[in-house]
Amino acid sequence: MKEKTSALHSEYIIDGIPRRFTPADILDGCLEQEIQGEGYEEFKPIVDESTDPSPASVKFESQDVHDYLTRLVPLLGQPRNCPAAFPEEFTRSRIARALLDAMWMKGHFRLSDLTLLAKWRWNPRQIGNMAAFYSSVEAAADYIDSLGICLHSYSFSESEKCCQVSFKVATADKIDGPDDELDPEDEIDLPGNAPFGSPHPVIGRKRAVPDKLVADPESWLIFIPFDTCEFRLGNSLLCGIMGQNGDTAPETGDGDYFIDCFEILREFVEDKVVLSGVTVGDGGLLPALNSMCQEGVGATIDISGIMNAYDEDDSIRVLFSEVPGVLIQIKDIDYDYADAEFLLQDIAYYPVGHPAPGSGTVKVKTGRGGGISDILQSLLGSQALEGED
Repeated sequence: MKEKTSALHSEYIIDGIPRRFTPADILDGCLEQEIQGEGYEEFKPIVDESTDPSPASVKFESQDVHDYLTRLVPLLGQPRNCPAAFPEEFTRSRIARALLDAMWMKGHFRLSDLTLLAKWRWNPRQIGNMAAFYSSVEAAADYIDSLGICLHSYSFSESEKCCQVSFKVATADKIDGPDDELDPEDEIDLPGNAPFGSPHPVIGRKRAVPDKLVADPESWLIFIPFDTCEFRLGNSLLCGIMGQNGDTAPETGDGDYFIDCFEILREFVEDKVVLSGVTVGDGGLLPALNSMCQEGVGATIDISGIMNAYDEDDSIRVLFSEVPGVLIQIKDIDYDYADAEFLLQDIAYYPVGHPAPGSGTVKVKTGRGGGISDILQSLLGSQALEGED
């Protein structure tokens, strides 16, 4: 007799529609090794309904950008609850963040060498939460499949307070070693008949490039979105602290484009083309830039090119939307090489400005086509806004 439910092994009925697969069925199909089990006991179905986004309540103003940044910085790097209205978008953003953070590490690997450990901590009691969990599982499986990678393992645990999903990266055919085994001068020969992955992938525990700006005013800061979606504020940290503004979330999910971006940026990291770099994720572009600044080294950037390319009138969307991507610093002498590589792979990139040694400020031009600049002052050094990239 079915007397209890299981988040992973129960059947789901959402909005009155029975779902064909259980979450375990969906996730098992993503594992790198097929599970050889004896089957699961039968559980009662889970019945729930999906949650709609809250109506608009806040209008963001460009003159308040510095205040938004100040309020966001303490939240960077902190665990985030999965919003019931945006479980798919949030889950994909967690996967992208984990992979992008791994991209900066020492070693030699490609995206196809990586695998993910997934963990859900979930409050099953509130209406809408289990529907959100099911949607999160579906989104994870679809995105992982489109990226050509797999799950190493997954787990679910109940929580009384939160609904969180996290992903951790490891190497497939894991060969992690001490950082002293990852001499950046070592040459690794790859066989010509290995079109997928590397024969001996290695990923270290330390970064291959710094996450702080190098004091070179001639160098370039380049923003590379890892998806083709539009900038939107739904599901962002900004909406989390200020209130929903009615925006949808960025519709990430272009796995093929992410793969192309990852491979070329990983090559830049291994070849030391990148002087410094950070992940653009939680908080968006401006908090990522702020995290790169240090005492005596600020930055001057112009986002009007991004706004023109996207036909976007709202600078807040560009600065705080959480479209996954990276912000890198490269030498001026390497600019033509990077430009050629991006064009060859048909990857959109945006040179946004330069470091400003000694400035102590971050200056951001937000006007389109030569409009008036908005100057955003962020104190550096001992008064710097500190946060993770």
